[in-house]
Amino acid sequence: MTTGAAPVRQLDPADAVELRGTAEKILAAVGRGTSAAPQLLARVAESADGLPPSVRRQLRPADTDDGLFVLRGLDVDDTELGPTPAGWAAAGDSGAVHDVVLLLLATAMGDPIAWEGQQGGRFVHNIVPAPGHEGEQTGAGSAVLLSPHTEDAFHPGRAHLLMLSCMRNHDRVATTAAGVRRVRLAAADVELLSRPLLPILPDDAYAGARHFDGGPPPAVPTLYRAEDGLTLRFDPAYTPLADATPAHRAAYRRLEAELARVSVAVRLAPGDVLVLDNDLVVHGRVPFQARYDGTDRWLKRASLRVPARRTRPLAEASEHGYGQAAIEAHAG
Repeated sequence: MTTGAAPVRQLDPADAVELRGTAEKILAAVGRGTSAAPQLLARVAESADGLPPSVRRQLRPADTDDGLFVLRGLDVDDTELGPTPAGWAAAGDSGAVHDVVLLLLATAMGDPIAWEGQQGGRFVHNIVPAPGHEGEQTGAGSAVLLSPHTEDAFHPGRAHLLMLSCMRNHDRVATTAAGVRRVRLAAADVELLSRPLLPILPDDAYAGARHFDGGPPPAVPTLYRAEDGLTLRFDPAYTPLADATPAHRAAYRRLEAELARVSVAVRLAPGDVLVLDNDLVVHGRVPFQARYDGTDRWLKRASLRVPARRTRPLAEASEHGYGQAAIEAHAG
């Protein structure tokens, strides 16, 4: 694994000031309510249409096989921000202006989505360590490696793009990322992993999904050949590999090893936004020791879909998604 190799795009300081000013105007007009408020989302959509070309140019799709970039230059004042919340439910509207800035950027790139069963249906999630959840394979964990994975891999309506905006990272905790188009796999492994042989189960962040009884878990392919190259759907922590044949399990482990080989460690600083192509890139996090003293790592996360994108098998449309429903920002 290499360190800090993500391509960086630098925002013009004037654009960063304009983004914050626009977010503050939106909050002044609609109040500092939840990021799921319909009137806030409508204002964000209107304002995103008016973002200057210089900002939109920096938000163009990732243009390398890495499938990611860091947008740098937003201003985050550590004192103004307040203490890191002890869990997402305790966050309330902490850092609300940064929620709106992230929504503006996300809306300029696609259609933000939220989930009815995750973080109260908010369109911006707070990713912070939570007491009692240290060993979980979710954003609330801290003490264990967060295994590299596709975001919301269990669901056919998962995001095309993922944005992680850094509020605080005093300990320089690394986010890991690996692009499938950087790996080297034998053709036989690609062929085997392109078959729908195992399901991906919902992760523990989704209320009720693990007890869904609306149908058997659908088997899904790990790899898929889209028109422009290989894509993946990958979450080893929630894939029952014990049920696989020895050949399938060995191919999966070789893919896992290759992703580890090409992985980069990105140590986000306050004001950095990591943009990941969720069809090309798996991401994770190294372990760290949470202090729960208000100074721990704090990211904000937004998920979005890109209209008319064709990077997934058509068969996904028939999946039940374990009863989890996505909420689209433009639907109000």
